[in-house]
Amino acid sequence: MKLATRLVRCGDPKDPYRALAPPLYQTATFEQPGPDEPGEFDYTRSGNPTRALVEAQLADLEGATAAFAYGSGMAAISALLRLVPAGGEVVAGADLYGGTVRLLSQVAPRQG
Repeated sequence: MKLATRLVRCGDPKDPYRALAPPLYQTATFEQPGPDEPGEFDYTRSGNPTRALVEAQLADLEGATAAFAYGSGMAAISALLRLVPAGGEVVAGADLYGGTVRLLSQVAPRQG
């Protein structure tokens, strides 16, 4: 499919109701098959169907094997910082969100 077609054909083929626009799952927790049987999703911050679909669509559009979506910019920055090796350098702008400044100036240096 061409890019324009892939952009508008974003429904989830596994959706039992075959919605043309994917539903937003706003629940915090998901039912599990049993006490010792975890399901695909348990707690929405660790993953949910909406985020899984967005990640799959982004990966497809970019021709990548995977993509990652985060609940906030700070969560994304924190994850990316873990990819910087000890002694590595981060280049950032001077006018940043206060939480980002503290993460880069106080937390990241303690991690090397």
